Amino acid sequence: MAGEIPLRNIWLLFLYAADLVQYKNSFERDVEAARDLPDLVGRLIAHVVEQRLRRNLSRGYRTRAAVLPRVRGRIDMLATETGQLMERGQVACQFQEHVMDTPRNRMVRAALDRLAARISEPETAHRCRSLAADFSRVGVANKRPSRAELGLDQIGRNERTDRMMVALARMVFDDTIPTETMGSTFQPGTDASEHLIRRLFERAVGNALRLELEPQGWRIAQGRRIDWPVDVSTLGMPPILPGMQTDIELNNPATGRRIIIDTKFTRILTSSNFRGEILKSGYLYQIYAYLRTQERNSDPPSLTAEGILLHPQVGGAVDETMIVQGHQISVRTIDLTADASEFEASLRQLVRLANSTSLRNESVGGEIAQLLF
Repeated sequence: MAGEIPLRNIWLLFLYAADLVQYKNSFERDVEAARDLPDLVGRLIAHVVEQRLRRNLSRGYRTRAAVLPRVRGRIDMLATETGQLMERGQVACQFQEHVMDTPRNRMVRAALDRLAARISEPETAHRCRSLAADFSRVGVANKRPSRAELGLDQIGRNERTDRMMVALARMVFDDTIPTETMGSTFQPGTDASEHLIRRLFERAVGNALRLELEPQGWRIAQGRRIDWPVDVSTLGMPPILPGMQTDIELNNPATGRRIIIDTKFTRILTSSNFRGEILKSGYLYQIYAYLRTQERNSDPPSLTAEGILLHPQVGGAVDETMIVQGHQISVRTIDLTADASEFEASLRQLVRLANSTSLRNESVGGEIAQLLF
């Protein structure tokens, strides 16, 4: 199924997922030439890094301690006296060095090393390998920084190229690019491609909604784990109880409205022997469980939370809604084979849905009333 989606639309999903949608009209040549998403990321990061190296990498300050023949920075009196350094004409100092070995540059070098080992396209892999060597020559260490280190290395408004480099590097280490590492990552191939694009789809929709809705007072959460409302259980039940995790959750504190969106990268309908095409029951049960298990009187939005099953469009479009035990549940499709403007229009339709009043008293209520009266 992934092969039916044009690469340009995968590129658009990638941009939304990486919070880089402002670059959607850039790098068209690299987008067209890329064989797959890892190759695309490698081409993009290589292009941006080559531009950055022409103007020199950004520098940062690093604290260093050393024994010197003259004072530099602050004197470490304890180390100086303990080592009796002054008798030998030396002094222990702590000072700031202006270096290129910053967390952001180490992150980019680590990403280049990883991509060089995993990209199947020889030319792109060679570019990544050469650029990683260039980083080494200017003193950037081959050590991936921690999240805390990256958090302290704030990127300024004018450092546009650095922002692009770091965002691409984060994607490499964020399970969005498939790898061959044993464990929780994914082998290249059909299954990996399906998982990869589903992850891109989920993150792209979530980030698009965040960009549009957060300025309007909404709170957007992605990947929130929720618990089963267990009152009593045997000792062996908790270890075998499956976990629950929502894909996207929208909350509006001002209106008390909550919407849970579950994204799937599969057909929304399946064939039935007796009724033609019907909704896949497992997905419907899943969104129902997300809504009903979280009901709590102490949390009023949970009592009327809405659910949306969002799938890519395969065949005809689907846009239907029902109310089940006080919860509005919608099933919708979005066309990923359309051009970029149509795809973004579909995302904006989701935004309009989130901003509109509940359908409970409008179209659905009207249809039910017509049936009853």
